[in-house]
Amino acid sequence: MSENKPNTDPGWLDPVDDAPEWTDEMFDMAAYIVGGKVIREATGYLGPNGMVRGRPPKRGVAKQQVTLRIDPDVIAKFREGGPGWQGRINEALRKAVGL
Repeated sequence: MSENKPNTDPGWLDPVDDAPEWTDEMFDMAAYIVGGKVIREATGYLGPNGMVRGRPPKRGVAKQQVTLRIDPDVIAKFREGGPGWQGRINEALRKAVGL
């Protein structure tokens, strides 16, 4: 007859979960939405250097995320310039189409 053994599995832990703990400042700036209804608008946003008060910079129309295959040497050339390489690709494409 087999014996029941206790479950010793502690559950799944994500070893790469590096999301920071929320601070009081983050909660103070966050939007509150309950059941799809906005209870309180956000008073800030998560910028490149942490929480930033106010609205994100206006661009007119939000950018769209797409999947695009580009040659590795082209990507490497844009990345050589450091952070902001995706924006530089966007500017190059705008110039190429006459915008």
